[in-house]
Amino acid sequence: MRTRDNSLTTDQKALQINLDKFKYGSIVEIGAGQEVARRFFQVGAAAGTVAKTMSAYDMAVSDAIYGHADRYVGRTRLMQMLDKEFAQVVERLTDLRPRNTTFFAYAATVTARSYKQQNECHGWIGIRLQLHPGAAPSDVILHVRMLDATNAQQSEALGILGVNLIHGAFFQHGRPEWIVEGLADGLGSDRIEVDLIHFAGPYFEDVENRLMNLHLIRSWLTRAVVFDPNGQVVVPGELFYRKPVLVMRGSFNPLTRVTLDMLQAGQQRFASLQGVEEDRLVSLAEITMNTLSSGGEPNDADVLARIDLLASQGCTVMISDYVRFFRLRAYLRRYTQQPIGIVLSVRDFDFLFDEKYYEGLEGGILEAFGKLFPDNTHVYVYPSRPATGAPLVTLDNVQVPAHLRHLLAHLVDNDKLVSIDPLDEAHLHIDANHVLAELRRGRGGWEREVPDEVARLIVERRLLGFDGA
Repeated sequence: MRTRDNSLTTDQKALQINLDKFKYGSIVEIGAGQEVARRFFQVGAAAGTVAKTMSAYDMAVSDAIYGHADRYVGRTRLMQMLDKEFAQVVERLTDLRPRNTTFFAYAATVTARSYKQQNECHGWIGIRLQLHPGAAPSDVILHVRMLDATNAQQSEALGILGVNLIHGAFFQHGRPEWIVEGLADGLGSDRIEVDLIHFAGPYFEDVENRLMNLHLIRSWLTRAVVFDPNGQVVVPGELFYRKPVLVMRGSFNPLTRVTLDMLQAGQQRFASLQGVEEDRLVSLAEITMNTLSSGGEPNDADVLARIDLLASQGCTVMISDYVRFFRLRAYLRRYTQQPIGIVLSVRDFDFLFDEKYYEGLEGGILEAFGKLFPDNTHVYVYPSRPATGAPLVTLDNVQVPAHLRHLLAHLVDNDKLVSIDPLDEAHLHIDANHVLAELRRGRGGWEREVPDEVARLIVERRLLGFDGA
């Protein structure tokens, strides 16, 4: 099995492109200097690569060149830049350059660390390029967050990232996952976060963008990616900004009627909180990579199936690598100071109150709960009936280790753990593991224990190992 060559430095990548006389284009950067262009110039032979560099910092100048945009740091502005710059370089230079030339346009619009304020540092970056002389262009688009403390450091990191993107797009386009992995070369995971990537164009027609975004997590470029109900990747900062967020954690393998009831009951209770405007509430179904990877590497088809089945019920889906609840809460707190709710089944108390999951924390389980509940965050606990006719297990009678009972009582008395009631108790007997085992045997009673559309999709597409024999 081939492995990606990650031995090249940033300067070596830039020089390799500069020495290739058939790769030629423009580099346009707004918001953090001309760091990508500088990288190509400083290694020498840039005349073989760079037709033009530009920074249109003034908004009026930017509008005059690219047209109006509601947001100057946004995907729309980036696409305007790529449209203009690529069309211009092709129109002006096709008849003047060697016939084997493949043209490109690199563009970035970012807001880096400000001299006057501690602003959110993020941006949109992309490349449009021909991967064969005269071919229709292909795109690779990124949304990034800059994590360095100073403007100079952020600019430097963007320069490295830009060279990595240009080099990867040209030399690794046959292995798009290598383009993803190569973005962090020379950066590590603590300077840049890439929370969205999108491939488009004739050379990327077979790329499954959802899987490429999951590869961002595997490559330590981000901790979470979010899919809207249409299956499109969305920028978390735009989705969560100043909104109340409710998250239900689970494996959703498959999504059952009791799981859907749990989410709807949690939404109903969360919406009753003071300050929660129901029309602004963002409700998420979250799956951890730990859940997906249990028993080995997750099957790509299985991951996509879970996303599709949740989307069929109008769910926004987040895939993350957060095992501990407080880290999930901290992630959401980047973007919103509105209330945060987490919905879980009382069955999950075996996990929530198991101290082994907090090993490595100096304060153990106390530190974990302290970080989970420092402000307007609540965990909504849904009851369970282990078997038909068995007593109902609720927040009031759930058993935890004896030495943790006072901790449980404290969290309940202070409304940190909040009991929610089922909207339909007829679904409480449903067990997702049993449903999964049954559907893998073919059609049967399990179809009544999942939403109708979920059952239809599982059968028609033979999802999650369904045996249609």
